[in-house]
Amino acid sequence: MVHLKNYADTEDIFQTVFLKYVLSSVSFESEEHEKAWFIRVTINACKDLLKSFFRSRTVSLEEVLEQPSKLGPDHREVLEAVLSLPQKYRDVVYLHYFEDYTAPQISRILDRNENTVYTLLTRSRKMLREKLGGDEYEE
Repeated sequence: MVHLKNYADTEDIFQTVFLKYVLSSVSFESEEHEKAWFIRVTINACKDLLKSFFRSRTVSLEEVLEQPSKLGPDHREVLEAVLSLPQKYRDVVYLHYFEDYTAPQISRILDRNENTVYTLLTRSRKMLREKLGGDEYEE
């Protein structure tokens, strides 16, 4: 947590290090040696994550919402409405409208029936219309 300052990333590193431990064939000389191994592997995994290509090219949604100059008031309101949707709706809306995937592509990505994706998109549009105040956002 000290290195990453992010709970989700910390959990990912914990899982990565534990998996390395379980799969490793290292025999430890003592508990101190084992503890030192855990610390070193954890620090290295944190450093690897912090310098990864993906991490250096992303911005958290919280940062986007905190910077109103990058988003107009209408865009910010839409983004907040999308983020407030339940996960299953948020995923299909994000993939369709922000990443420009088609429903058949989304069905393969999410491993869902294509008709289910269409239904989720229709329901999410309805929820967004209600949250955003009506017909002005209708297609």
